[in-house]
Amino acid sequence: MKSFPRDHEGKPINIPQPIRSDGAGGVDWGPRDVLRDMENPDMFVPPATDSGLLPNLKFSFSDTHMKLNQGGWSREVTVLELPVAKTLSGVNMYLAPGGVREMHWHQQAEWSYMIRGEARVTSVDQNGRNFIADIGPGDLWYFPAGLPHSIQGLAEGCEFLLVFDDGSFSELNTLSISDWLAHTPKDVLSANFGVPADAFNSLPDHQVYMLQAPVPGSLESQRVESPYGTVPLSFKHRLLAQTPIVTPGGSVRIVDSSNFPIATTIAAALVEIKPGGMREMHWHPNQDEWQYYLTGQGRMTVFSGNGAARTFNYRAGDVGYVPFASGHYIQNTGTEALWFLEMFKSDRFVDVSLNQWMALTPRQLVQDNLHASPELLHALRKEKWPVVK
Repeated sequence: MKSFPRDHEGKPINIPQPIRSDGAGGVDWGPRDVLRDMENPDMFVPPATDSGLLPNLKFSFSDTHMKLNQGGWSREVTVLELPVAKTLSGVNMYLAPGGVREMHWHQQAEWSYMIRGEARVTSVDQNGRNFIADIGPGDLWYFPAGLPHSIQGLAEGCEFLLVFDDGSFSELNTLSISDWLAHTPKDVLSANFGVPADAFNSLPDHQVYMLQAPVPGSLESQRVESPYGTVPLSFKHRLLAQTPIVTPGGSVRIVDSSNFPIATTIAAALVEIKPGGMREMHWHPNQDEWQYYLTGQGRMTVFSGNGAARTFNYRAGDVGYVPFASGHYIQNTGTEALWFLEMFKSDRFVDVSLNQWMALTPRQLVQDNLHASPELLHALRKEKWPVVK
């Protein structure tokens, strides 16, 4: 007997079929994942304007392998999960109260956005200048490649997004203090630290990666004074507290090396699209775009030239990707605000607005090129609105 999916009240769900309003398509008898089809309506029934070939530009953190540890968990999206995403990779991580992402470093730079809760981060640069700070919701941190650091959850724990400036980088391939000491002879450790070899008898014999520890005391009680001072450029930036660019359709907060000087390899924007709003038609002339969806749901259409365009649906927890210089727009398809991050392997955030380009081009040329109506020509804006309504 065929069973039909039901909602939380036990009522049968109206099963969508791949039939467009113009009559294209037909019934899908299955087997099929109906709930998955319902999450991706514009992939299941693409707009008539979709055409040609584009790689997959979507992957959900919900489809990744979850690494569970004492003290928290982590999961990642790299080129293994999303092959087109060669410039950046991402890790979603949770630390319990007191949970520690152990002392470690990377061959890649690390950029992070705090989603919920608070964490204490520490680092030391090559000149012995240290950095200790508490990070709250909407705050960022950035550690340049090669600099050692740690992360610890505070009273309520924390969840955050890590972004690395290499799409093939895996968080599981970091350089950790426990791993190095476990693979160093004790006589070498003794000589290095100037203590007897048996002082290292209790060291872990493998990489710890993550551990459970007590919640640390106040920031002031944990402060360590360096004879060389603190880092000259802060590794912390309060993005959500930053004054946004506000338009009728939402808001945008841009962060790059112009207002977060230490972040020389990753630039970003935190975008809010209100219900009925749209991230305007645009493209980025410097780098691919790596996205992380924080709340709500939306659809993005990407145009790559030669008649190729494809539409994808995104929900909170999804990763999106836009290849270099490809035209795209993002619509809020839900009833709540759509918030997402767009990130680039670059020291600067730059985009080109289709509307602004047309407005700043001689009208006669635009009219001849597109057979543009007087109504369209009159509506063009010389000022950029990143989000429109």
